[in-house]
Amino acid sequence: MILPKKRDPRFITIRRGGTLKDSDHHLLALWAADCAEHVLHLFEETQPNDARPRRAIEIIRAWTRGEVTMSQSRAAGGYAMAAARELRGAARNAAYAAGQAAVVAHVAAHELGAAAYAIQAARAAARDGQSEEAGRLECEWQRAQLPREIRALVLDDQKLRNEICWFVFDC
Repeated sequence: MILPKKRDPRFITIRRGGTLKDSDHHLLALWAADCAEHVLHLFEETQPNDARPRRAIEIIRAWTRGEVTMSQSRAAGGYAMAAARELRGAARNAAYAAGQAAVVAHVAAHELGAAAYAIQAARAAARDGQSEEAGRLECEWQRAQLPREIRALVLDDQKLRNEICWFVFDC
């Protein structure tokens, strides 16, 4: 479980009683998509005929442009996570990262799920003895991609949820 028990109002849109602007919600979704796409090859190398995770990433980006509904993006995320269930290791985590990215349209706080699963994928794909370093490098790459507008929010969220995200944000 990568979500906190109590929802953070910073990740709830203004129209639902929180403080999150739509523009920042879209930036969170795009950053999550970038995190997932960065490790997507780890899934596609083992499952070249399964487009569900790639489609989930495409759909969340389309959602930010207003081309699909939140429900369509959430469904695409579910399909990507279904692709992960039968797998293990890097491929499984990469598919989960894509699924988490797509459901950011529904719950913005899933942004860390995409990032955490991507770090887990990088760790799982690393050579023996290199998993911690691979995870650190992935975490640093992700942070370098953060838009200025949401950087402080995401970094604070990483501190608050690091424990429930397998301590992957210790980079």
